[in-house]
Amino acid sequence: MAIFGGILIVIGIILFFVQKNYSAKLQSIRSATSSTVAELQRIASEIAGEIGSGNLREYVKVRGMIRSDRPLISELKQSPCVYYSMKVVREYEEQYTVRDSDGKSRTEIRRGSETVSSNMQSIPFRLVDSSGELIVNPDGGKIETVQILDEFRSENTNGTSISFGGFTLVLDTGRGGRRTIGYRYTESILPCDREVLVIGTAADEGGKLTLRKPIQSDKKFIISLKSEEELAKSTANAAQSFFYGMIGSLSAGLILVILGLILKR
Repeated sequence: MAIFGGILIVIGIILFFVQKNYSAKLQSIRSATSSTVAELQRIASEIAGEIGSGNLREYVKVRGMIRSDRPLISELKQSPCVYYSMKVVREYEEQYTVRDSDGKSRTEIRRGSETVSSNMQSIPFRLVDSSGELIVNPDGGKIETVQILDEFRSENTNGTSISFGGFTLVLDTGRGGRRTIGYRYTESILPCDREVLVIGTAADEGGKLTLRKPIQSDKKFIISLKSEEELAKSTANAAQSFFYGMIGSLSAGLILVILGLILKR
């Protein structure tokens, strides 16, 4: 009982940090100043006239369209994008031996999986609104993506490699007694020509107006396909859910630990 209570306390501590992260995200969404590209260009010009260019540092939220003259092409689905993440997971069966209470052994089969390949890439892109455009450097951002692939393919027993789109992998022949069932391919992207909300620091280093990751650790860098209202609502709901989960886990854990200690006496 006390052990289970301790596990619940650990879960509660983990939920505390998760809830704290969502609360910080919600605070970032609310504290960032709504702006347009033209407004940021005006502010940058005013600051440059007073103390010189390269001194703009504004924490803002800007909404516009994703544009790229030379987009990335995702590895699996070969889709144009400015960010993608892909994963190939091998699913297999293996035999293992178990012993019962009488010491008798029997062989059973269990399923498992392992990631055999994963990759992600991003490029800077143009954010275009009705007043102008600026550059977004997505490095270090929390990027909301669209899943464009989740497909399972059975193993080709005669093959020495697997391929999907622009992806190819030479298979390892030594598989440790595990029988491969097949491979699951998943891929998510931040597509071109979609409206996006970017929350980050506007800077004019190098003479180019850019949105990038804030230096301050308490300010989040968010690239979302949701509207500001949708993003704030989903973040607030998540923060609330994790808060109640944290309280419930810590309370139940403490009660079980106390009961366990009492029963041991």
